[in-house]
Amino acid sequence: MPGMKILPLLLLCLPVAAHAAWVDFEGEFEEEKPWVEVAAQLPTYPKVENLIPFDVSAATRNRFFIDAASISVGSDGVVRYTVVVEAAGGAKNVSYEGLRCASGERRLYAYGHPDGNWSKARNAGWEPVKFRSLLSYHKALFEDHFCPDGISVRDAKQAVQSLRRASR
Repeated sequence: MPGMKILPLLLLCLPVAAHAAWVDFEGEFEEEKPWVEVAAQLPTYPKVENLIPFDVSAATRNRFFIDAASISVGSDGVVRYTVVVEAAGGAKNVSYEGLRCASGERRLYAYGHPDGNWSKARNAGWEPVKFRSLLSYHKALFEDHFCPDGISVRDAKQAVQSLRRASR
């Protein structure tokens, strides 16, 4: 019978075909998809009653605050927030920023003005967080509040809870 001579050959090919299918199956799940940032929406200008203080370092006399109402955690894994930095002399800097926990990067989206308006930051791409600097508020936010152990907080509520716990 001619079909009987082909059967052993087909049986020998079966494990190879099954392995190729499994490799393709694994590849579909293990392939890294490129990260895509979602469009950031500017929040309302911060109100004093929503500001939560946070510590950066005893080496600075500046005071640092996060606007609780501005915190969001995007589907892209970026924690976005408004930060207010008050210098010892009273000057205030307001900016809307993001931290990407997965890569240890930060981004500036906009600057706040005293009249309550925002101006978009020009050429502001993703930059590494300066983990060696004692004066880096990005480092403090990353390590202590928004990206503990390099993992993003689940949502804004968890971020606010972390900030409030620390400010007591």
